[in-house]
Amino acid sequence: MPRLLKLGCTFAITALCLQPAKAQAPLADLAPTAAAQPATTNSIKPTPQSYISRFEMFAAPSYMTSPKLNLVQRGLNANFLINVNRWLGVGADYTDLSGRSDVVPQELTPALQNLLSASVPAGTVIAVPYKSSARAFGVGPQVHFRFLHRATFFIRPAGGMLHESITLSPDNPLTAALVGQIVPSHQKSDLTIFYGGGGGVDLNVSKHVGVRVAADFVHYRLFNDLLATGQNSVRLSLAPIFRFGGNVR
Repeated sequence: MPRLLKLGCTFAITALCLQPAKAQAPLADLAPTAAAQPATTNSIKPTPQSYISRFEMFAAPSYMTSPKLNLVQRGLNANFLINVNRWLGVGADYTDLSGRSDVVPQELTPALQNLLSASVPAGTVIAVPYKSSARAFGVGPQVHFRFLHRATFFIRPAGGMLHESITLSPDNPLTAALVGQIVPSHQKSDLTIFYGGGGGVDLNVSKHVGVRVAADFVHYRLFNDLLATGQNSVRLSLAPIFRFGGNVR
């Protein structure tokens, strides 16, 4: 029986080897169709923007956070820009924000912390509520990247003047007495320089209208006689941007 199985396998292999080969398809039939051919580089090449407006105007709800002070401020950010050429613009930026938080001893200067330690029993929790309002004005360049038709990316330095006002609102006799020693009027304001940088993207909805998403990081120092260190803040803005004027070449 094994010998018969061996002879059968040999006969099957021989028969398969002796079968005539199938005719190969012509080379023309093997060529990819137009739909299957890879796209040319021209079809996927980014389309640059053809219209660059001379002027741009932007006004948006804005949000700024200062983590070291546990302070969040909301308000308005407005910007007006003149495009000098296709990649460089010069603009003016205005921000008006307000918010609420609490002053705690850890944020104060060492001298004030020593005063509190001598005046307040150990373990007493101190937090003084306050209302803050900030106005900032800056002027500077903005660099654009316009290699896509539907999106304009930009970066910019941030620098200018910041005016901050606070109104302290002590909510118990202890904090009222302390505030009376440190800030008798319960109000304080300061003017300082801020600096940093930012950027974002304009999504080009049409020739004259887009949607801007922007973020800016800035550093500044306020109330040197009250706060121990400078502050870092991040401002976020989102709103339509409007373009008008002749085409910049």
